[in-house]
Amino acid sequence: MSRTFLISRTDAIGDVVLTLPVAGRLKQLFPGCRVLLLGRTYTKAVADACPWIDAFLNFDELQQLPEAAQVTALRATQADTILHVFPNRHLAWLARKAGIRHRIGTRNRWFHWLTCTKLVSLSRRNSSLHEAQLNLQLLQGHDTLGVMPLPEVASLVKLDPITPLRPELRELLAARSNAQLNVILHPRSRGSAREWGLGHFGTLAQLLHQAGHRVFITGTAAEGEELREWLQEHQPFLTADLTGQLNLPEFIAFIAAADGLIAGSTGPLHLAAALGRHALGLYPPIRPMHPGRWAPLGPQADYVVFDKPNCQDCRAQLASCTCIKALEPLQIVARVLQWHLLPATNN
Repeated sequence: MSRTFLISRTDAIGDVVLTLPVAGRLKQLFPGCRVLLLGRTYTKAVADACPWIDAFLNFDELQQLPEAAQVTALRATQADTILHVFPNRHLAWLARKAGIRHRIGTRNRWFHWLTCTKLVSLSRRNSSLHEAQLNLQLLQGHDTLGVMPLPEVASLVKLDPITPLRPELRELLAARSNAQLNVILHPRSRGSAREWGLGHFGTLAQLLHQAGHRVFITGTAAEGEELREWLQEHQPFLTADLTGQLNLPEFIAFIAAADGLIAGSTGPLHLAAALGRHALGLYPPIRPMHPGRWAPLGPQADYVVFDKPNCQDCRAQLASCTCIKALEPLQIVARVLQWHLLPATNN
């Protein structure tokens, strides 16, 4: 009888993308197993696009049910193992009440001592491992490989778009010469990362335009409102402003059809990397935000970080990180121009 694993990851899109190797590794270790992702509504499109994930359980919908119905819903998955990759006290107790046989969590959460059948020693705060490698540590006891080398982990970060790109968007991307690149800039991070700044992104858009390339701006509708004046100022350098125009499945399809994306350590950056596109991340050197922990993983993933290892100067000034702003737009343009030599490929 094949096994069924339930991976609980109820936080942000980028975190979910970096949990995909857990699903991929389970498929390798237990051929024929079923892997389900328990996540938030906004991450369903990621689960749907991942070949390692067989089904999605919506945490937001689950929470709307009476507790007895929540327990029934968990039992209905027929999961024999739950992996609490992102600790959630309510889900830990729910999994116990549902009678899931194997319940795996970290030792440093007190409620896991009361709800889990296996505790894994795992400290993320001071670890030198990448986030995706840390997630795989939840498989201790199942996986004898130990710490998986990062290139092998990266091979398990995979997404395939399942939503067709709208004809007008497909035509927009296709309206270019062979020498032009379609480059997505995602300036905002919604608080998930240190930001490079609109001034730098504006200069980058101008430089890319002057180099003959096509620039697309993406973000949420709210971010589009925040960026309205900036977008108007830089309109001559932009091929299109797509803020607020793409839901997540469409955004995934658009990224997959473009040449690459430039952003801070955000969900869109990790999506681009997982889709096999050029994904260029802009990072501060401060721990634990540095690329050693959060770099994008994929065949064309790369990052730029200011050469000041483990800088602490900006720790008390979250909104004015001078290290990330020390990255020059010309540096980024130089990296983008190399994309012609390293054409984007699907995983």
